[in-house]
Amino acid sequence: MARRSYSLLQALDYVMRSESEDDEKSSASEEEASSSVSSENDSITTSDEDYHPVPDSSSSANEDDTETAVEAERLMAEKVGEVAEAEEPVAEWMSRSGKIKWFPTAEETLHYNPVPTGITPGPTLYAVARISTLRSAFDLFVTEEIIQLLCTHTNLHGRRKCEDWRDVDEVEMRAYIGILILAGVYRSRHEATHGLWADKTGRAIFRATMPHYRYSQISANIRFDDKLTLPGRFRNDKLAAFRILWEKWVARLPLLFNPGVDVCVDEQLVAFKGRCGFRQYMPNKPTKYGIKIWVTCDVATSYAWKMEIYTGKSPGSSREVNQGMRVVLQLTEVLQGHTVTCDNFFTSFSLAEELLRRKLALVGTIRRNKPELPPQLVQLRQRKILSSLFAFTKTTMAVSYMPKRGKNVLLLSTKHREPAVSDGEKKKPAAILDYNRCKGGVDNLDKVVGTYSCRRKTSRWPLALFYNLLDVSAYNAFVLWKAVHPEWESTKTYQRRVFLEELGHRLVTPAIARRPCAPRSTAAAAIVAGIQQSESEYDPQPISKMRKRCDLCTNRRRTATICSSCGKGVCIDHSAVQQHFQYLGSLCLAINKSPRITGEAGSEYSCMRVWAGQKNDWSSGWNFLYKRQKANSSLIRVKSGIL
Repeated sequence: MARRSYSLLQALDYVMRSESEDDEKSSASEEEASSSVSSENDSITTSDEDYHPVPDSSSSANEDDTETAVEAERLMAEKVGEVAEAEEPVAEWMSRSGKIKWFPTAEETLHYNPVPTGITPGPTLYAVARISTLRSAFDLFVTEEIIQLLCTHTNLHGRRKCEDWRDVDEVEMRAYIGILILAGVYRSRHEATHGLWADKTGRAIFRATMPHYRYSQISANIRFDDKLTLPGRFRNDKLAAFRILWEKWVARLPLLFNPGVDVCVDEQLVAFKGRCGFRQYMPNKPTKYGIKIWVTCDVATSYAWKMEIYTGKSPGSSREVNQGMRVVLQLTEVLQGHTVTCDNFFTSFSLAEELLRRKLALVGTIRRNKPELPPQLVQLRQRKILSSLFAFTKTTMAVSYMPKRGKNVLLLSTKHREPAVSDGEKKKPAAILDYNRCKGGVDNLDKVVGTYSCRRKTSRWPLALFYNLLDVSAYNAFVLWKAVHPEWESTKTYQRRVFLEELGHRLVTPAIARRPCAPRSTAAAAIVAGIQQSESEYDPQPISKMRKRCDLCTNRRRTATICSSCGKGVCIDHSAVQQHFQYLGSLCLAINKSPRITGEAGSEYSCMRVWAGQKNDWSSGWNFLYKRQKANSSLIRVKSGIL
């Protein structure tokens, strides 16, 4: 029998007519049956052999028509079923694990009502009350406690390793950090330090801050923990050499800034190729090898709000399960009302449900092999390019977007509950557009930190982490400073470079101001003289009304100026090359505190040191000092090498 094609209306009409004809035929057959039974009861037969029924041709015809109608009805039912499957959606989709029911429409999905965050985005009141200068913003991260810790452990290691070690104080340690920041501003992190201090290729600010040998000595001996106590703690903690400093610094990050509604969780790779027990290989990163750090960033500003170093699994322990879920929950522990954006390493259906319990929304790409996804979202056959397929639960939406043939993008969201698609050329879903807007928080942090990074080549992983700590601290300080002073350098497009350069100068200025002698380089000596003169203007010494004789003049000239440290008279000719004398006292005071020079000899050596250094006549200065203290047994002879 040949099959005919019918439309949906024709098929329904045919089915209705066939049902009515069947009813009529059934009623007619019942009447015939009843009439035949009554006729048999009325007739008298002698035996069964006398009864010979005559075959009815009309009954066979009716049977053929009935079979034809049944066959046609079956064919129409199949046709109607195919049309219904093509036009009506399936009631529900089951995940590949068989535990989650997905629906192709959002009829069963609840509306998303975000919870108020309860905090004002931006710097906290604690930070705003303490930010007055550029350096004060940076000091909120690299605190005095951290500087003291650096000085303590650096001096401890320096005394053990170097015979001529001189203890580092807080001023010199901050100057060392300032040199690192300035080297990053000048894009000199790949340049040898000898070149930075050279007369022709270097910069005068480095020579004005400290000698090259002193910088190298601090770099070689800087430590963040006591090395003798490490072996016992290192068995259980791979980060023991940097743990104390890291925890003190990380605790400051959320204390100073409140993130906005959107936050991003991702990994950061600190470049390092040396020996390290938790070094990672990430082929998708530019540096490939390094130390992985989990980071939570504010999307609007890329402020590093929380950070955690990944040290790998503990010795003897099994592989961690649901590591991405654990990291996200730990890095967003105290947040509520925020939207967390992450990539497919972290995203899972269980993470989305747990974040909803904590009043947080999740937007993130998800991998194809996740068992909680329905097979309909994963399949690529018979899919049109730039098409979107949605699946919903009561609180979650999953979308499969096909940007090109043979590839689809899977995304899971608890923030978006409707199948919204943009009107653009690529017809991207609204959830994917929101993900693209927020996914680059940590990546942007890597970019801005790497632009003016203070990292130097090193074979010690704690020092590599310390360089990254300074970079992130400087950027976070810039974010706080711009939030408190939005009008600062608003016309410039390179504001961060200006901020870092000024920050570096403010860190090295105290060390330059107390430098006892000018460096040999003319440009560096001019920087020292200028800073010392400007510093003296802020701290003037009172002028005595009683005139004294200058202890440095051969004719004993009378003068009203005195040294603030030794109290002896100093004329204007012997105070900083006929510049204002008032900064001389601070220099003498700094030198007299040195353990190498004490007593009256030390005070006179202080005055002579400044005078002879500015005059560039060291032989005359030493001869003068020798004549003045020839009979003084307390004179300590100091070699000219320390000058």
